[in-house]
Amino acid sequence: MQTIQANNYPVHFNEKGYEALNSHLKATKYSNLFIITDSNTNEYCLHKLLPYIETDLTIEIIEFEAGEINKNIDTCIEIWKVLTELGADRKSLVINLGGGVVTDLGGFVASTFKRGVDFINIPTTLLSMVDASVGGKTGVDLGNLKNQIGVINVPTMVLIDTQYLETVPQNELRSGLAEMLKHGLIFDKNYWEQFLDISTIDFSDLDLLIHRSVVIKNEIVMQDPTEKNIRKALNFGHTLGHAIESYFLENENKTTLLHGEAIAVGMILESFISWQKKLITEIEYRQIKLAINAIYEAVQIDKNDLQPIMDLLIHDKKNEFGTIQFALIDGIGSIKINQLVENELILSAFEDYKS
Repeated sequence: MQTIQANNYPVHFNEKGYEALNSHLKATKYSNLFIITDSNTNEYCLHKLLPYIETDLTIEIIEFEAGEINKNIDTCIEIWKVLTELGADRKSLVINLGGGVVTDLGGFVASTFKRGVDFINIPTTLLSMVDASVGGKTGVDLGNLKNQIGVINVPTMVLIDTQYLETVPQNELRSGLAEMLKHGLIFDKNYWEQFLDISTIDFSDLDLLIHRSVVIKNEIVMQDPTEKNIRKALNFGHTLGHAIESYFLENENKTTLLHGEAIAVGMILESFISWQKKLITEIEYRQIKLAINAIYEAVQIDKNDLQPIMDLLIHDKKNEFGTIQFALIDGIGSIKINQLVENELILSAFEDYKS
């Protein structure tokens, strides 16, 4: 699989990644090496990684409890303390081994410790491979508000190895698939059409599907690294999806949604809005809704849930000057950013979702 050159760092695939990692370790004089994992990747992935690392450096493992609920500044503080106690300095290297929670949080920890140390991301879930692997976004949640605290700072390299997906549950794989669907909808109609009949997808070609998804995201990010313009296209499905995800996370009467499950709902809702704004046809909207509903179970959103979800929209990072900026598809495979949407249309989208 060909290496993808992102914004000042490479994304390597499978065996080539370990070769690049060891070459980098040999060429760079690091003082020590820290691997940040969560409790899941410590158990299921760490033993796969360690035999590949060729170094005389002292390797320390730092683990935190798995789960979005732990993606917060308190976890960062604990890890910064551990790094200090174990003698980390500005010449240390951090490897983040895990899903998006680990790479987001670990990247933020490394980017801010002693004003920044080198870090390498090794994503272990499908979602983190196709989403968190490109773009340099690091950060943590503020309460139930996702990714409110963070910086954009790129890793030294990213290593994608699909062997880590062998122990990932099916619902986690579906979560990652949502970002791949999004990449097709906003950028590549032919790529989208590969997912129209989930029963015909050849998952033996998963490496190729992942590679294409990373290429798409990278092409967008390279044009707009700091998300001032076209990179906002990647927010399709996320404006409403993040609000739904946050609401379900904080509400003890709701079952917490995986990121991709919430984004799948968000994509249906925002596709409905795109249709109502005459950016896509009704046929295209029905195709999108049918395809996504074939993969994801419907999420129960009651009338009483709507106002709290709407209230969360005001905290969305895409909120500018008090208004919510939507990225809406402008024909499948294209996007229109900075779109204002009235509340009545948002509520109509929720009503249609339930039908």
